[in-house]
Amino acid sequence: MAEFGRQRGKRQEDDGLGSVLDLLLANARLVLGVTGAAVLAIATLAVKRLIDRATSPRDEGDPKAEQKTLEESWQDLALIKATPKPPKKQRREDLSEPLLSPARPLLPGETCEPRVCSAPPETPRVESSPLRCLTLQEKLLSHYSSRLAVPEVQVSLALQLARSICTQLQTFLRNKCPELPFGSLFLSGPLLDGLEALTADHIHLMLPVVLDATLWSLIPGEDTVVRNPHYWMIKRTDLEYFPRGCSPWDRFIVGRYLSSNALNETLHKMLVASINWPAIGSLLGSVIHPVVASQELKLEVKHDQVELSITLFPVVEMEDKVLLAAPPEGLVENLWLESFHRAEVSKVKELDAGDSGARQHCLCILNGICKSHPALHKLSGSPLTHVVLHLSATSSDWAEESLADRFQQVLEELVGYLEKGVLPSYFNHKINLFSELLEDEIDEMGFMLYRAISEPELLLKEK
Repeated sequence: MAEFGRQRGKRQEDDGLGSVLDLLLANARLVLGVTGAAVLAIATLAVKRLIDRATSPRDEGDPKAEQKTLEESWQDLALIKATPKPPKKQRREDLSEPLLSPARPLLPGETCEPRVCSAPPETPRVESSPLRCLTLQEKLLSHYSSRLAVPEVQVSLALQLARSICTQLQTFLRNKCPELPFGSLFLSGPLLDGLEALTADHIHLMLPVVLDATLWSLIPGEDTVVRNPHYWMIKRTDLEYFPRGCSPWDRFIVGRYLSSNALNETLHKMLVASINWPAIGSLLGSVIHPVVASQELKLEVKHDQVELSITLFPVVEMEDKVLLAAPPEGLVENLWLESFHRAEVSKVKELDAGDSGARQHCLCILNGICKSHPALHKLSGSPLTHVVLHLSATSSDWAEESLADRFQQVLEELVGYLEKGVLPSYFNHKINLFSELLEDEIDEMGFMLYRAISEPELLLKEK
């Protein structure tokens, strides 16, 4: 009877242990996954067998039985050690697979206790005030004040450096080439004009070439082989009466014409090889390097507070024309580019002064957008100024309150000019300011600006 009680108690303990292990294994798949549950099942089975042998009565004195028990224990321990380690948890790539496996069917007398998941603490609700939609006018003014305003400290330092370099270069040219009547160097460019400056990083240095009007005359570009009214040629005259050598600039003649290329090459050699820029830079507290590989006459200036690019332009002023030694790429080397920059700036400021207009603000915003946009950067500068001047002839309301309307109108005008592929100069309608653009470039610019007409904010986004 006592033996029966012990066996019954053992069966009840086994049943209880089995129920616990079954429940553990059933929940293991939920927590560990299929592979982890399999590993846990093998380990649990081995441990259960060890527990069974530990609680079962021993046949003391039977060495064979003890040896058998010991061997089975080693086998079970070896089984536990041989179980593969569960792989590291990986990301679940296939979202179509069920995250949880189906639950095990309940055994008779077993109840399913609901799992209680702790809910994340509620975040306090913050009543957000309704966002205020800015008008295009407000966005343009914000864009102008936040991105286009140049700090006065940078402007002052950049101008100071440029003037000092201008003085040093002027002294060098007078000492090195006293026979060449260069005029007084002066500064120009966006930083001084206020129409397109984004940062205080670029200045033009104008070097006047003084010609004797009795020995030189201008030939219009449409009368030359290039047939381009934007360029001019400067011809040496009266060689029969005033032979070569009468003008100090005769050394730069190519085929009876003053060669812009020949003059630029001579100045380029001086900038690169003849001037002691390290000494000048040390005197000014900066580092100055001439750009050797550039076709232009460029200096790069690095200071602790500003980095500056200075471009030198030889310039001829004759017969109310301003001509730059900036020939087009190609075999023609005697051409001089007519510049309207001085007339553009003067006319825009004159119009703004007459009606308290916002043309300068509008141009500054447009130039900033085009310069920073990879598809529109060739539109910045002169083309935009001429569009605004054309528009000023038909639209008289350029007050600050109408900035958004004029801005959109300029975009529409630009799209119209791009569709034709022609933007006539405000000062000379024979000149097409789009003549240097490729067809693909015109198409890309036109597409971008056409989209911006209905959604101007596209142009104000950060690039």
